[in-house]
Amino acid sequence: MMRHIWLCAVLCLSGLYANGQFFSLKDNRKSVDIPFKFLRNLVIIQLNINNKGPYNFVLDTGVGLMIITDSSLADSINIAGARKIKLTGLGDDDEASEAIVTPALNVDIRGLVSNGVSAAILKTDIFNLSGYTGVPVHGLIGYDFFNSLAVKINFNDSILTVYPPGKAKLFKKSQRVPITIEDNKPYLQAYITMPDGSRVLNKLIVDLGAGHPVSLESSAKKYGDLRNKIPANLGIALNGPIFGYIGRIKEVEIGKYKLKDVIASFPDENYEQRTNIPRDGNIGAGILKKFNLLFDYSNNALYLKPNNNFKAPFEHDMSGIEYYLTGNDLSHMIVTRVAPDSPADEIGLLRGDEIVSINFKPIAKMTAGEIDNIFKTPGRSLLLEIFHDGKHERVVINLRRRI
Repeated sequence: MMRHIWLCAVLCLSGLYANGQFFSLKDNRKSVDIPFKFLRNLVIIQLNINNKGPYNFVLDTGVGLMIITDSSLADSINIAGARKIKLTGLGDDDEASEAIVTPALNVDIRGLVSNGVSAAILKTDIFNLSGYTGVPVHGLIGYDFFNSLAVKINFNDSILTVYPPGKAKLFKKSQRVPITIEDNKPYLQAYITMPDGSRVLNKLIVDLGAGHPVSLESSAKKYGDLRNKIPANLGIALNGPIFGYIGRIKEVEIGKYKLKDVIASFPDENYEQRTNIPRDGNIGAGILKKFNLLFDYSNNALYLKPNNNFKAPFEHDMSGIEYYLTGNDLSHMIVTRVAPDSPADEIGLLRGDEIVSINFKPIAKMTAGEIDNIFKTPGRSLLLEIFHDGKHERVVINLRRRI
C-alpha cells in the first residue's frame, strides 16, 4: 500500500520561524466550527490566501512554519518581497532543497483572522500529497494554528471547533494528558510494550500529519528485534524515500488508555530525523484518530476521549501495492512499489502498472480511502484490471495479512 506520509522532514524550516505569527477568532467570538475532510489519515481544511482559493491544507502538529507544497501558488497569490533559501541538512544540492519564504500573508480560515503568518513555498512538490490523498492538496499548516488557539477535533462528525487559548469547552469524561511544546511541536510521554513484555516510557512527538499509528526510532535499539516484520517504504523526506520496516508491538499506553497489537514503523538509522530535541519517535494519526482530541498548547494539555473507532483493530495493507493517484482528475492509480514476496509480487505486478478497476469498479469512481479499505481485508480475492505494456489484463490477487 502507499507509504505513510513522513512530513517532519520539513521541520528544518522551524529555524526560520518568527514570533508574532498567530490566528485569532473574528469579532471576539467564543468559538468557531470548521469542517474538515479526513483522507488517508490526514486532516484537511480549506483556506484562502491573499483573497485567492480555496486551497486544501493538511493540519499538521509536526510542522512549524506554514508550508506551501504547490509552487504554482507563488504566482496566483501575488506575493511580493519573497526571498529564496536553501534547506540545509536534508537533501542534496538540488531543486528539492530550495524554498521561497513569503512575507506575511492574508490567510483566511473560516471564522478566523491571521496575524503576520508567513509561509515557505517549496520549489518542488516532492511530497505529492495530492497523489496520496486523491484530492488537490496545496500545503500544510501547523504551529501557527495550534499555538494561538485551543483546537478540538471531532472525528465522529469531521468538525474542528476552535476557541481562544485556554477557553475551550472540554469533552465530557475526557482525560488530560500533559504535553510539552518544544521546537514548536507537542510531545507526550507514552509507555511502549514489545512482544517480549519489555515496557519502556518513551518521549514522542504528537504528529497529526503522520499517517502511521506510531514510529519508534531509538526505541528499536532499546527493545531489540521484532519476530514478525516486513521491509517498507515509510514515507518521503526532502532527500528521498525513508526506508525501514513495519511490525506489531504489544501495547501503546497513553494516560489511562491502552491500545493493543499496534502496528509500528521503525525507520532505518540513516533516516531518523535530525532534531535538537531528544525523543524516541512519534504518535501519528493512526492512533490519534481513535480519539476525539483537544489540543490546548497554552495549558500544555492534550485531552483525549475515545470515539467510535477506538476498538477497531490495527490493520496494514494486505496486497503489497504502493500507489499514487494521478491525471487531471486524480483518477488514475499507478503502482509505485511492489513489496517483495507479497500477493502483488506473486501475481507479477510491476512498478508503473496502472490499476484500472477493482472487481469491475473503475478506480475513477473510488476514493483512495475506499481502495485502502479493500486492500485491508484478509482472505479476500480481488479481480484487478491492469494496464501493462500497452494492453489491458485481468488478474486475481489473494489478500493475506503480512504482519
